[in-house]
Amino acid sequence: MKLIMAIISDEDSNSVISELGRQGFGVTKLCSTGGFLRSGNTTIMIGADEDKISEVIDIIKKKCKTRKKAMPNLDISGSTGITGMAFPVEVTVGGATVFVLNVEQFEKL
Repeated sequence: MKLIMAIISDEDSNSVISELGRQGFGVTKLCSTGGFLRSGNTTIMIGADEDKISEVIDIIKKKCKTRKKAMPNLDISGSTGITGMAFPVEVTVGGATVFVLNVEQFEKL
């Protein structure tokens, strides 16, 4: 048995969880916040047999798309001569970060 933990964008979470459920996988959803952009993420946990790992990862891969987003960037260095102005910077958001962990014991009580 494996535990798959995936950190995904809030925007993708409903479609990922719905598809995993349709395919018979149980999912636990946790709200989380990204450290870099400080934006909302969803962390999902899925228990799966080893032969089902690629199926879970394929679903996550298909449903979690990257996208470009403009984020404010405060220039406080003074190098431009204008301090404190917010200049938007385009960043890539979305996708998924997936961890597959060994489960030593599993019991459903």
